[in-house]
Amino acid sequence: MKNDKHTSTLRQLEQRRTDSLLYVFYGLLVGLLGGLAAIVYRFLLGEAESFLFAAVDWIRGGGLRMILWFVFLLLLGLVVGKIAAWEPMAGGSGIPQVSGEVRGHLDPKWWRVILAKLAGGTLAIAGGLSLGREGPSIQLGAMAAKGLARLRKVDITKERHLISCGAGAGLAAAFNAPLAGILFVLEEIHHNFDRKVLAVGIVAAVTADYLSKLCFGQSTVFSYESPLMNLKNYWLLVILGILLGVAGALYNRVMVKGQEWMEKLPRLAKIWIPFLLAGVLAVLLPQVLGGGHAMVELLLDRAPALPVLCLLLAVKFLFSVASFGSGAPGGIFFPMLVLGSYIGAIFGSIVIPLLGLPADRMDKFIILAMAGIFASIVRAPITGIVLIAEMTGSMTCLIDVVAVSILSYLTANLLGVPPIYSSLLERILAKQPQAPEPEAGAEKVLDSFLVPVGSPVEGKRIREIPWHRNCLVASLIREGRTLTPKGDTVIEAGDELLVLIARDQYADDSTYIGRLIYGDSEE
Repeated sequence: MKNDKHTSTLRQLEQRRTDSLLYVFYGLLVGLLGGLAAIVYRFLLGEAESFLFAAVDWIRGGGLRMILWFVFLLLLGLVVGKIAAWEPMAGGSGIPQVSGEVRGHLDPKWWRVILAKLAGGTLAIAGGLSLGREGPSIQLGAMAAKGLARLRKVDITKERHLISCGAGAGLAAAFNAPLAGILFVLEEIHHNFDRKVLAVGIVAAVTADYLSKLCFGQSTVFSYESPLMNLKNYWLLVILGILLGVAGALYNRVMVKGQEWMEKLPRLAKIWIPFLLAGVLAVLLPQVLGGGHAMVELLLDRAPALPVLCLLLAVKFLFSVASFGSGAPGGIFFPMLVLGSYIGAIFGSIVIPLLGLPADRMDKFIILAMAGIFASIVRAPITGIVLIAEMTGSMTCLIDVVAVSILSYLTANLLGVPPIYSSLLERILAKQPQAPEPEAGAEKVLDSFLVPVGSPVEGKRIREIPWHRNCLVASLIREGRTLTPKGDTVIEAGDELLVLIARDQYADDSTYIGRLIYGDSEE
């Protein structure tokens, strides 16, 4: 038995060195499957939104129609609640679930998640809930990749790589943003700069993006211009960045508290509340329904008056809290960016007339605020910068976007509010049953850790580091050369450590090793 395990470990290491072409092939397959899953979802949600706003026009015809619409919403809520109960891992955004699976905490059935996400997410949007397609697209791409991995019976290390890359493909197809897709995987999902994930992820994201553009065209998601800003007005970026940091921290706090409050309600009441609110808003303020495309179009035509902007922002935010807190399949990604755009529009509505700035600065503030709100809520500033550049098709004055994003990111960190997806993952894991004790001789996961400059392990010998007894440093890559590590091997900055971890203890041990290498940072 020992020889079999030793042979399996050696095979896993040898494959890592020789299967580059196979990984590229898997990247193409992941891009195709993950991209198709996200494209189908994007199409279904487009049809659901068309149905929703056609229904909004229809109910204006009389009281009986309105009554029928509310009855329909109650039935719709009942069905969505049943779907969420049938597959709980399909509820909500999907990004925390993917992150939890990559870290070894979760293992949902991929086909159930895909079915529940497609059906539940489509029905939720048809009812008008304020939910986005991007988080679900990430989960759909990841689950499509997991299905491929299970059908091909690949080892657990490769499966988690493919899941990560499928997530990037889903985001690329949802936003037509391939670079943001792979960066999001590295920065938010994988939490590590793994060369294999980078290589396969780029192939998968570009493939998915190409398929998406074939289906939906090459136009950007947002059509905003980014005019040059006078250097003497750069102090405005400092104010905007700090405001967005505070707004992002408040968003995270209220979103988590909203979930806690909603979970105290009976199951039917929890799901019916946002559907009934959607019925009321269909009459009073239909612009806030759905993901928020109607609100974006409102800004594109001409920014409304300041009181209207404030009203739409407040209602959209509260409705998003109720919608997401219901547990219905759907994300917060796009609604979050819409909220950011309205914060930017409000900021512009105040400072442009006050300082006599050109009217085209409104688009500038909207773009900056979307990037800043993403950085403060998700704490993935690099992804946010690239994402907004790809979504708007504008790379001019990137320094402005960087400045606002970093300031908002730092402000949110200083306020001590955790990133939204980390908080959501903790809530999901708290509800999971106690994991069973690990079995002897369990399958090993080969994980990769890149040693940064200033790492606590830099300059130390391998034997001096308190690895867990179920972990083994199997290989070390230094400047492209693969070294066989020994007890007296000194670790240097830039080294890539390949560590074997027992599968049943992967979640805890990989986190522990990450802290050894990266210190007490968020990573």
